Amino acid sequence: MTPAPSAGSEGTKKKRRRKRPANRAPQNSTPGAPSQDGAKAKKPKQPYAKRVDEVSAGGLVIDTSGKNGLLIGRIDHKDSTGKRILWSLPKGHIEEGETPEVAAMREVAEETGIQSSIERSLGVIDFWFMAGGKRIHKTVHHFLFSETGGVLTPQESEVDEVAWFPLNEIVEKLAYPDEKKLIARTGATE
Repeated sequence: MTPAPSAGSEGTKKKRRRKRPANRAPQNSTPGAPSQDGAKAKKPKQPYAKRVDEVSAGGLVIDTSGKNGLLIGRIDHKDSTGKRILWSLPKGHIEEGETPEVAAMREVAEETGIQSSIERSLGVIDFWFMAGGKRIHKTVHHFLFSETGGVLTPQESEVDEVAWFPLNEIVEKLAYPDEKKLIARTGATE
């Protein structure tokens, strides 16, 4: 009696399955789905978000009494009630041909209605965030201002509220940690 070809006779070689390298997923698999051996296949690489550099200027305006600081407020769109206001320092983009100082005075006036003059630099903050599918690196030049005139008026379409706050409450009111640190470190509210 002759054994069947797959019965393990000495002259018949077994076909070996080639093991796929760990870094390669099976070609007919769905990205992220477990492979035959149970390991999760790698997802295809996402393209990098485009980097955009932005430069802005603004700062803290002190009123004529020397006791209050000016902040702008925007509604927090992450707040389900729609009532939470995020307070920050007035600031905006530096236009072509402007110095940070000129841009800061222009932006303060546009966003708040208050005219001011620069007393001194408070420093520069830079940070990263994502918006519109882009990685944005933002640099903001901050100054300390003195009020010289104007009427308190929020800029339509960009600012929801503007208000004067006692200087000793400014750091507490600011919504963004970098601005809090800058104002606390520079002693602008003392």
